[in-house]
Amino acid sequence: MLKALHTTIQNLRSDNNGIRQKSPRWTFFSLGIAVLISIPIFTVIFAIFTPSGEIWSHLAETVLDDYIINSLLLISGVSVGVIAIGVSSAWLITMTEFPGRRMFEWASILPFAIPAYLMAYIYTDFLDIAGPLQTTIRNVFGLGIDGYWFPNIRSVEGAIIIMSLSFYPYVYMLARSSFLEQSTSLLEASRIMGYSTWQSFLKVALPVARPGIAAGLALALMETLNDFGTVQYFGVQTFTTGIYRTWFGLGERPAAAQLAAFLLAFIVVLLILERWSRSRISNEKANSTRFKRLNRFKLKGFRSGLAFVTCFIPVLFGFILPVILLLNMFFTNLDTLDFQFIELSLNSFTVSAVTGLLAVGIALVMAYSARLNPSSYVKFFNRVSSLGYAIPGSVIAVGVLIPFGFFDNTLDAFFREHLGFSSGLLLSGTIFAMVFAYLVRFLSVSYGGVEASMEKITPNMDEAARGLGYSFSKVLRKIHIPMMSGGLLTAGLLVFVDVMKELPATLIVRPFNFDTLAVQVYRYASDERLAESAGAALMIVLVGIIPVIIISRTIAKSRKSETK
Repeated sequence: MLKALHTTIQNLRSDNNGIRQKSPRWTFFSLGIAVLISIPIFTVIFAIFTPSGEIWSHLAETVLDDYIINSLLLISGVSVGVIAIGVSSAWLITMTEFPGRRMFEWASILPFAIPAYLMAYIYTDFLDIAGPLQTTIRNVFGLGIDGYWFPNIRSVEGAIIIMSLSFYPYVYMLARSSFLEQSTSLLEASRIMGYSTWQSFLKVALPVARPGIAAGLALALMETLNDFGTVQYFGVQTFTTGIYRTWFGLGERPAAAQLAAFLLAFIVVLLILERWSRSRISNEKANSTRFKRLNRFKLKGFRSGLAFVTCFIPVLFGFILPVILLLNMFFTNLDTLDFQFIELSLNSFTVSAVTGLLAVGIALVMAYSARLNPSSYVKFFNRVSSLGYAIPGSVIAVGVLIPFGFFDNTLDAFFREHLGFSSGLLLSGTIFAMVFAYLVRFLSVSYGGVEASMEKITPNMDEAARGLGYSFSKVLRKIHIPMMSGGLLTAGLLVFVDVMKELPATLIVRPFNFDTLAVQVYRYASDERLAESAGAALMIVLVGIIPVIIISRTIAKSRKSETK
């Protein structure tokens, strides 16, 4: 009996070890997908060596300095803003007790629901010279238009404020996670040594949480460099606006690709920082296990009120006020409202749903292939193909249109020469190209979630299923997918929402006469008719609340070690 059991276990182990030799089809699928998804990224990289004629020298002499300087100013300003807001909110909510703390745990994430470009449009309408705020000031104090000074939001400084309000949740979430994972004993030791609460924060908690803060900062800065709507509306020249103008305004695709490659260099630096921070986080976790439950410092009086105001101001200006202004625009302009947003909602929902389903399916194949064959080259291609989230949408759009245009032109020339008719554009300017660009951009969102869900399934279940005669495909269908259903749904919803809000890639890749909610909001805002797009803007915000709910639920599940 024991001998038979031993033989069965050995057979199961040999089958499991043989997975790597017996599953070339899965490895082939995964590598094929990874190579296909990576084409736009490598296209942009190779564009550096493409001759662009005199246009590049013209750009270098006229606007390239502005692109670099403005990008650096945005990075510097947003860094200060998101760190100041995100770290202070995370520390107060995690380590102190004050009225409203539990509400701010989830409310501090709400600005995620509003894209930066939409927030820029709303605040410009509110703060403009003809807006309600300045009009009220003139009426109350009896001033003329030239009788007072008011800051101009359409500036680099205005863009920094808007992006800081929109992107600080990245730093808040990762900083709070780092604070929660710190050893309570370490903090208590600092108090025994005579450190005040402020000194414990500066000399103990902040250095330990630095990797998490750096990771959140890197993500916020990637979104800053990706932004198009805000900087274009404010008249701030950056690489994203330069790529769009060079491609469509000047018709110079090689120069646009080289600008994209230049921007990619900024992203690579930030990506290296993020990877380094993640490795540091894993090491910190191993050495910072909390030995006791978290004892928060109870704030009273003035300090309690100051903590409430510190956490409330970002939520007020990052979510509450923009939503109130948007609702006011919607209900006060019902007569002039463009209800075309109902039709455009169908376009946005369709491409978002298709992309979400494809992203989850592709991520599932890639993650399962890496599970069956965890070789270095499979992991390498999977990682390369999931770099898209770190790359601006305008860069990916250029990387998609160049190879697609080359394919269409080559095929059309072949048909004209040999068959006497034109094949037209089969890929460029189609919904297929649009969805493909979204997949390249957001595949990492679904891949990360799917990979994390699959890692929770013990390999023993695979071995048992294989011992019962299940094929690799059947193991995936019958075992993995049912157990990963929650993770798959979450990954699909996150991709769905990201596609709904994406603007740069949509503007460049979308087919002719095919608009989305984001494009309608951008078009009306550019024409100073934001009120007419209030319906589309509200729809984007409502859909954007979905990831906030998901993130809040995820955080709630991780609070087992916190005091009630």
